[in-house]
Amino acid sequence: MEYRLLGTTGLKVSRMTLGTNNFGRDVDEQTSVRVMRKAIDLGVNSVDTANVYTKRRSEEIIGKAIRGDRERFVIATKVGNDVGEGPNDSGLSRKHILWQVEESLRLLQTDHIDIYYMHSFDQESPLEETLKTFDRLVRDGKVRYVACSNFTVAEMKAAGEVSERLGLERIVALQPPYNLLNRGVEKETLGYCAAEGIGTITYSALAGGFLTGKYADGIPAPSGTRGALYPKFWGRMNRPENYAVVERFKAVARRAGIPLSQLALGWIAKNPAVTSMIVGASRPDQVEENVRQLSERPPADALAALDAIPVPPPT
Repeated sequence: MEYRLLGTTGLKVSRMTLGTNNFGRDVDEQTSVRVMRKAIDLGVNSVDTANVYTKRRSEEIIGKAIRGDRERFVIATKVGNDVGEGPNDSGLSRKHILWQVEESLRLLQTDHIDIYYMHSFDQESPLEETLKTFDRLVRDGKVRYVACSNFTVAEMKAAGEVSERLGLERIVALQPPYNLLNRGVEKETLGYCAAEGIGTITYSALAGGFLTGKYADGIPAPSGTRGALYPKFWGRMNRPENYAVVERFKAVARRAGIPLSQLALGWIAKNPAVTSMIVGASRPDQVEENVRQLSERPPADALAALDAIPVPPPT
């Protein structure tokens, strides 16, 4: 397994990060723990979750999986999205952050979070309040590194200005979506992060399964898949133009003699601006397959062919 430094920090994260938003829902607890153990045995030390994944079951299961072996893992979780219906049950206020960090620490059965993400930008909470609170968490030893998810370049610049002016811990990582079908971050975001020394841990590497070939135009999503379980996702992805471009990706994969999923992971991995990519797994053997595919670099001409295929704008 290859490791990379996260931005300008000394923290080393595996090139693949284990995604766990299916733990406790699509994957039962026992299997989830086995997936975690297989990942660390294969050198995947980076694990991503959030306080809203599967109604916190993901954090709870991860806590059980890392018990007695905590320091081998780099654990990331998030704060800011809705955890209830009350007026302070979401956002990045000091009240909400300090409440939620304690809940995450309790469920993860740890005294610190390695990477703590602001799950999305909060238009209502002052940046000074949010970043002072994160800085306090680092100083108190409850968080090691501050990060953000789904921020725009403008939002990262605003946060950077506040941190610089007040002498606060700076954002060291961004988590954006990035895959063959969604290349929006190439326009500005990845370049900005590289210039500013901000690491990028990208998500949706296989576009929710669209880049594994499991979906077909005009056919309902197979039972148990993300397309069947999440109508919002299905409505966004179930478009003729997406199927058409995936067929072109499949043709490139056939010519290269490798699975489309391997080609899709290799295409992300070739981008030097990507520190790590989040890839989920439902079984231990899937972790093995993902690690193997990432280690086998696709032919350069196949990757170049993918770059040349225009993709529809994401919705």
